[in-house]
Amino acid sequence: MKNIRLLGGKPLIAWAAEAARESGVIDRLVLSTEDQAVADKARELGIDVPFMRPQELARDPAGVVEVALHTLEELENAGEKFNTLIIMLPTCPFRTATDVRSAYELFVEHGRPFLMSVAEYSHTPFAAYRLDKNDGLEPVFPEYLNCRSQTMPKAFRPNGAVHVLDVPRFRAARDYVAQPLVGYVMPRERSVDIDTDADLREASLMLAERAEHSQGLRT
Repeated sequence: MKNIRLLGGKPLIAWAAEAARESGVIDRLVLSTEDQAVADKARELGIDVPFMRPQELARDPAGVVEVALHTLEELENAGEKFNTLIIMLPTCPFRTATDVRSAYELFVEHGRPFLMSVAEYSHTPFAAYRLDKNDGLEPVFPEYLNCRSQTMPKAFRPNGAVHVLDVPRFRAARDYVAQPLVGYVMPRERSVDIDTDADLREASLMLAERAEHSQGLRT
């Protein structure tokens, strides 16, 4: 039940819901889950859970594509049809309403069917080495072996904050990172992806540091 773990006194799903509501670009906010405890907590927070996710989609990883397609199907069965889908994973809590709104505006501006939020790698992956079976090291990208990191291409990772999808194209591709894909770049401090207890502790420390900094500015 990672998605209802507390961060700064709020469940992770609350962080996502607040950003969604304040963005001004989401007409219908729905949470998909197979877990009754998560559904109950979401409803306490005023988040709509109009159906429970079937158990065949409860595997780990559940598969974002299958979950999103199921959600669209359930909503259409209830008479609700949408042309655009915005996916926000609760594990990226520091996204803001501005991030959601700006990502949607970039999606509209480019007219491409798929958008994904990303963050730049803190260390370039082009300098990576792999270990062989005898513990020998060899470069993953030998063409960059003698290059300074500053001259290597910038590389970006998905951060789970925002995906914006054209629904018909998404259904046809059955892939939420299909091409042509637009990247919405977010700073690292808003791209924390909580997957482990260590990630949650790191996020809590970041919140504490922000609060301390804010308090220092006021005094």
